[in-house]
Amino acid sequence: MLDLLVRGGLIIDGTGSPGFYGAVGVEGEEVRILRGDLTGMEAARVIDATGHVVCPGFIDVHSHGGMTIMKEPRHEPKVRQGVTTELIGIDGNSVAPFKTREELHRFIWLDSGLNDYPPMPADWLTVAQLLAKFDHRGAVNIAYILGNSPVRIWSVGWKNRLATRPELEDMKAVVREAMEEGAFGLSTGLDYPPGSFADTNELIELSKVAAAMGGFYHTHTRGSLRAQGLLAPWEEALEIGRKSGIPVHLTHYRQSAEGIGSHLDYLGLVEKARDEGMDVTFDCYTYVYSSTRALGFPHWTMDGGPERVVEVLTNADERAILKREMSASPRNFREGWLTNFQKPHNKQYEGKSVAEIAALRGQEPLDAFLDLVLEENLGLTTVGLGTNPQTLPDFVSHPYGMYGSDAILFGDFPSPRTYGCFPVVLAEFVRAEKHLKLPEAIRKMTSFPAQRLGLNHRGILRDGFKADIVVFNPQTVKAPATRWEPKQYPIGIPYVIVNGVPVVDNGIHTGATPGRGLRHGKD
Repeated sequence: MLDLLVRGGLIIDGTGSPGFYGAVGVEGEEVRILRGDLTGMEAARVIDATGHVVCPGFIDVHSHGGMTIMKEPRHEPKVRQGVTTELIGIDGNSVAPFKTREELHRFIWLDSGLNDYPPMPADWLTVAQLLAKFDHRGAVNIAYILGNSPVRIWSVGWKNRLATRPELEDMKAVVREAMEEGAFGLSTGLDYPPGSFADTNELIELSKVAAAMGGFYHTHTRGSLRAQGLLAPWEEALEIGRKSGIPVHLTHYRQSAEGIGSHLDYLGLVEKARDEGMDVTFDCYTYVYSSTRALGFPHWTMDGGPERVVEVLTNADERAILKREMSASPRNFREGWLTNFQKPHNKQYEGKSVAEIAALRGQEPLDAFLDLVLEENLGLTTVGLGTNPQTLPDFVSHPYGMYGSDAILFGDFPSPRTYGCFPVVLAEFVRAEKHLKLPEAIRKMTSFPAQRLGLNHRGILRDGFKADIVVFNPQTVKAPATRWEPKQYPIGIPYVIVNGVPVVDNGIHTGATPGRGLRHGKD
């Protein structure tokens, strides 16, 4: 007898093929595809999916939810979108391995505005120990990619200098061990110290190790290279791929604003590389709003770790230097907003722009911003416009792209993509504006990211594959999250099943936590 039978719906299996009518059975954690007469088929439970689409669970290839899910295992902002698997460790900012708890805690502190705090004190050091934290303790599956920041801290420390040859060999051993313990590849965030202190050659050498073990290179590219040319940051990523042999994945790939070249330049770079025989893919998020930690300071301020940032902000002479450098490339403090205030007296500033906050405080915007970063112990998050809305559909619909929410799950005013990245594709880009067909959109959410990660039994509804399943109404699915009311769950997604267990059941979260830490080469 089946544990679960989902019948009456249009099955879109994730391969890009048109849908067909049939039933999806669940036995334990596995799928059975059923056609024809179901008379006599017994199941402990039957879900009537008439008028709905039944498809594989969605895979988010750019998640900042790893620490948050430890505190909030229901993970409602993501699982209610149909997400059943997430890739964490993004932007070079992963939280294993570390030699000591002190170093782990220092890194969590520096990165807290991007990846949150777990329940403290953190109680792991290795990749294997971290992955065990996710076994049956969260609503979704977690895949882990090794960030180069902990690799660098392990062997070089927090300083901005080139690695010596022995240190480089030590880093390569760290990458090898992390891959053996289940990491899916190597990630970089080359705007985020200390990982950004790595030069191109260092990244090539580390990527050779990951490539030899079947991993891929997931990169937030080096923004400082734009001074050398519009596409120079992404050309460095392709150089790393060519010289190491590693598949390259360009994350949150988009045209950042109108007038910054042409979006055809960006897409053409990927197409040309693939025509040359490289394995290159990308992801984009599906909203115009970007989001990151507020520590967008010159890298010298973090040369030494989080304590160095505090020192710069509290030393009058160094703070004056920081202000001069930041004023030379002025920010638009009227656009965007801050979130994740923890101090009660600062809660009034949630969702407000720096200019608005500065007026309330009677300060110049830059002074207000720096004071608040210090008051909030470096943990502020900034959200703002970061994508050209005119060309976003071309990235969303491109066949070599998939979707990454890049979602920060904390603060009162996160980017609306946190609650709507995947359903907005179904509602707007497919149903309303018809930028791509539904089977193709589902492929880009399911089998394509599974292929990129190397997940052998997820991303497709096929006999014997894992029962990660979404049931949604293609006519009513919608993402109501907005800039001013971002914490709104999607509608039209009544069922989400993870490893054969209903987590969202007729629109209600069951409280189940069947997710697992996935291990590369084993899942």
